[in-house]
Amino acid sequence: MEGRIPKIFKNTRVIILLVILFLALVAISPMPWRKGVVIVAVEKDSPSWNAGMRGPSPDTRPMSRERIIEINGEKINDINDYYRIESGIPENVTVVVKTNKNVYFLKNAWRNPNKKGLGIIVTNAPTSNIRKGLELVGGTRVLLKPKERVDKDQVMAAVDIIRQRLNVYGLSDISVTYTQSSTGDYYILLEVPGATEEQVRELVSSQGKFEAKIGNKTVFTGGKDITYVCRISECAGLDMNAPCTQINTNEWACRFRFRVDISPEAANRQANITKDLAIITQNGREYLNETIDLYLDDELVDKLNIGAELRGNPTTSVTISGAGSGRTQQEAIRNTLNEMKRLQTILLTGSLPVSLEIMQISQINPLLGEQFLSNIMLVGIIAIIIVAIIMFVRYRKLEISIPAIITMISEVILILGFAAMINWRLDIAGIAGILIAIGSGVDDQIVISDEVLGKTFTLARNWKERIKKAFFIVFGSYLTTVAAMIPLWSAGASLLRGFALTTIVGVSFGVFITRPAFAAVVETLLKE
Repeated sequence: MEGRIPKIFKNTRVIILLVILFLALVAISPMPWRKGVVIVAVEKDSPSWNAGMRGPSPDTRPMSRERIIEINGEKINDINDYYRIESGIPENVTVVVKTNKNVYFLKNAWRNPNKKGLGIIVTNAPTSNIRKGLELVGGTRVLLKPKERVDKDQVMAAVDIIRQRLNVYGLSDISVTYTQSSTGDYYILLEVPGATEEQVRELVSSQGKFEAKIGNKTVFTGGKDITYVCRISECAGLDMNAPCTQINTNEWACRFRFRVDISPEAANRQANITKDLAIITQNGREYLNETIDLYLDDELVDKLNIGAELRGNPTTSVTISGAGSGRTQQEAIRNTLNEMKRLQTILLTGSLPVSLEIMQISQINPLLGEQFLSNIMLVGIIAIIIVAIIMFVRYRKLEISIPAIITMISEVILILGFAAMINWRLDIAGIAGILIAIGSGVDDQIVISDEVLGKTFTLARNWKERIKKAFFIVFGSYLTTVAAMIPLWSAGASLLRGFALTTIVGVSFGVFITRPAFAAVVETLLKE
């Protein structure tokens, strides 16, 4: 036995498994000892918002989120510490919030006297890069349905607009997906972890009022006044007349331009409001001395310069420009295009392509998710031990049962690593898919073991041919499973997709990586 173990780590299939396991662990980045709370969202016009604190972007990995470490010098170990300290802070005093990325000085005072606290929505600091679904962390799920018959393009546009609207409000860790029923009706599923039912209901029901103002006069509103927002390369993109420039050693800046068409009535209002404004020069370009301010549900979301050529001109075609910056030229270009898309979406949010109604809204308790995770981990460990015992009883060889345990654990790590790498949200359906993949792996290990050992439970003389036969069976089972999962993925429903994805990924890792390594290990350990 001692002489065979070193040979295992020289086997190509085992080396491939070890390398991919290492990459999976890097993607997961497990840190079970991590303390503190992370910022999920920041309320608009709150003390924290006014101090410059913002929620994470939708694609931010869990371990990269801003983590609150101290408040006024007091350590924050968990969410209970945070709310205990926050509740004891007097109003109208300066608060020092230290995070792993910055130090914020904010005054604990709201403009709205009915609101209290710092305006930060937090959760316990994640201990890995695995994103957990709504059932595991708690939050609110909303099912929306268009009031009239719509096509796929309209639904996709609505999904994009809803997602961007919620991002404007500081809620970024959200999931907005759509699905189609057997009758052809489309539904939109909105999941907001960490938010209450009241918050989400208010956001979904209240958004829709968009206004563009110059001073205190409304130029145009969303919906009937905006007839078109260009989102194609012919009339939207980087401003070629103002190439990206390097401002200093650590900052680049770029500009964008895109066209917006407004109604004739709105064009006349714009001409009347701007005809008496003065012209000023900024950075070699001429603008009017007032900006056009964009409001979404009475919240100021952006200020844009007005080109001098628009003064008193009732044009229905307006070019909106803006800027973005970054540490490198590539980052500046990316941020500029993202900012352009954000503004385009804000202009469209006043005119959703479909009217939506709330079909169902439900609140999920995070304590249930924690209890479910604890139970599933316990049951998983027990199941692995039972499978290993059964295999030992059948084959009477540790050379079979121990590699089986290692193979099952490896498959779980590979699936979780893949989910962490693509930023996939792991929900209950995904966990069910993992269990299916592990179950199929156990079947395949038994097939391989039976073929390699034969009836006498000793390494068969023609074991190479028998391994080929075993993998023919394994590969046939794999193709059958994948074929069964593809329709579920194509169905488009969030839960079905999570189940289908984890199942396909799990069995693929098993067939091409872990099970060949299992066969190699068994072959090496049992070979005379």
